[in-house]
Amino acid sequence: MLDAGRHPKINLLAYSQVEEVSGDVGAFQLKVRKKARYVNEDLCTGCGACVEKCPSTVEDEFNIGLGERKAIYKYFPQGIPSTHCIDAENCRQLGQGKKCGICAKVCQAGAVDYEQQDQLVDLEVCAIVLATGYDIFDPSVIPEYGYGRIGNVVTAMEFERLLSASGPTHGHLDRPSELALRVEIAAVEKDLKKFNRQIDKLEEKHGKKTAEFVKEFKAGKAGEDGDFERWASLAEKAATAEGKLAPMKKKEAAAHTAKKLAFIQCVGSRDFRFNRFCSSYCCMHSVKEAMIAYEHDNETASSIFCMDLRAVGRGFEEYKLRGGNSSNIQYIRGRVAEITEDEAHNPIVWYESTTTRKVEHETFDMVVLATACVPSAGTPKLAELMGLDLDENGFFKTDPLIPLDTSRPGIFVCGCAQGPMDIPESVAQASSAAARAAEVVFIAPKAAAGGRK
Repeated sequence: MLDAGRHPKINLLAYSQVEEVSGDVGAFQLKVRKKARYVNEDLCTGCGACVEKCPSTVEDEFNIGLGERKAIYKYFPQGIPSTHCIDAENCRQLGQGKKCGICAKVCQAGAVDYEQQDQLVDLEVCAIVLATGYDIFDPSVIPEYGYGRIGNVVTAMEFERLLSASGPTHGHLDRPSELALRVEIAAVEKDLKKFNRQIDKLEEKHGKKTAEFVKEFKAGKAGEDGDFERWASLAEKAATAEGKLAPMKKKEAAAHTAKKLAFIQCVGSRDFRFNRFCSSYCCMHSVKEAMIAYEHDNETASSIFCMDLRAVGRGFEEYKLRGGNSSNIQYIRGRVAEITEDEAHNPIVWYESTTTRKVEHETFDMVVLATACVPSAGTPKLAELMGLDLDENGFFKTDPLIPLDTSRPGIFVCGCAQGPMDIPESVAQASSAAARAAEVVFIAPKAAAGGRK
């Protein structure tokens, strides 16, 4: 990616959107909207000083809502170009009409530009390659799995961010229920500090301690000073907050990282209710994540529940066996029917084992749902814009014998734009799509000249 960003013949239009497409193979005209970052990417050095000082925090989409980011941010580490962007909607200066400007003040490169506007860029190209990626199936539509209701049931992507050293927990497998508890404790402690600051001022003003005042107030001896009603209310709120904190901190002290994991395969795929197709990479992704979890903590034990494990790539079967032999992974053949929760927020997996032919259940620290790969949300709109057909599953339709060619000559696809596939296959397809596009680039000028050299 770094080489692509530095190549003199590659023009990267990141943070941009195609709005119009016209013309035919060899002579396409595109209108692209280059969105305003409010940061000059030619001046930004990516130092992050603006991020450190920004006072506005919002939910971090890259970490799937498990952490927070600032209103000025990088979408993900190692992005190209290595520059920042201001989320205008959540920025105090741009979206809330407040005086702030802190990021502009601390930026020594002078890269922050609040007046920056969207730009329309016209392109003329011979061929187009679509590499639109994919979205994750939303498992909340399967209520029996409890996603969104049971805190320690997560998707495979959320689990990957928890395992990542750059993720919200810096690679520690802290359970979401404990993360939520810490957030709640921090909020209660913040409120308690605010109440105590106001109480301290009242104590100083009236020359008595709150305990003494409360005793007098309840006995009706405090008088009718206007401060007394507020003081009594603050004392009650502070006592309530302290009462909440004690059991919450006790729970936090007893918290532990997730050591017993369950992976549920085919969530939303190979299912006539949602997606009939197999998502291809989920089986090996679960094995990989279970192995990485074991590398983080050798006390970790993982159970992978599957109808069958599809290790179809080169070396995949050996990788699966290595996981079972050296990473404390067991493979359980059986379809999970339901996930419930006990009082300690531990998920309980109920399943029918196809080997014992019995309905069984087991308690885990965390359950990971291997969610289906589905077409990107913008695929239908892009297909309409490009004049392309979609297949029955919503991916870009291609010829089975020419799997990179769409229904419109000169437009090619690769990766999960065509259908679910893993990284090695996507990379191989990307090379093939580039070669197909190069054929058009080489042939188009000759065709325009009537075949003359």
